[in-house]
Amino acid sequence: MATKSNPTPRRTRTPRPPRASVRERAAASLSPLGSQIRDLREARGLSLARLAEAVGKSIGYVSQIERGRSEVSISTLKAISDALDVQIGWFFQGYDPRVPAEHGHVVRRENRRRLNFPGTGIEEELLSPTLTGEAELILSTFAPGARSGDEQVSRMAEQSGFLIAGELELSLGARKFRLRTGDSFRIGRGESFSAANPGADTSVSLWVIAPPRY
Repeated sequence: MATKSNPTPRRTRTPRPPRASVRERAAASLSPLGSQIRDLREARGLSLARLAEAVGKSIGYVSQIERGRSEVSISTLKAISDALDVQIGWFFQGYDPRVPAEHGHVVRRENRRRLNFPGTGIEEELLSPTLTGEAELILSTFAPGARSGDEQVSRMAEQSGFLIAGELELSLGARKFRLRTGDSFRIGRGESFSAANPGADTSVSLWVIAPPRY
């Protein structure tokens, strides 16, 4: 007597998530800094060509920055900030404390506002609760070999700092100072400077800027 064969069970397909649109994929690829520059530029009514001319860079390079595909040095971001009429501190990413009583007084570690410079190995963290006080506190991290840029910048503020870890080379005009863990420094108001990490370890420094002119 013939036996009935069991039918082969059908395979159930796991539904695929909907594909993101080209615009959504493009937006996701933007770095927070690049998208902020683009949004602010558009809000100011400036074309890419106008911004590129203002900062002395090519249109293609500025476009690459906005799309998060090119590194941004501190000196370049300073030039972009000047052209867009904001302080660099405007670009800090983060959110306010969830506890209302702490607002303006306390910054929890997980709530620090951060500013990354794509492709440079530099990250800045704002330790001050706001940017409206008499001074601001910045925690600066430089990866080995990282540098703030080929051009020196200046701030209309008094700057002092303390090297928590690693090494930091400060260039003040034609002078250079190689700092090691435990050293401290001062940069006068309007004095041109640049910074670099010449060591093999990560450099971490604490900066006090008064008044807030990052």
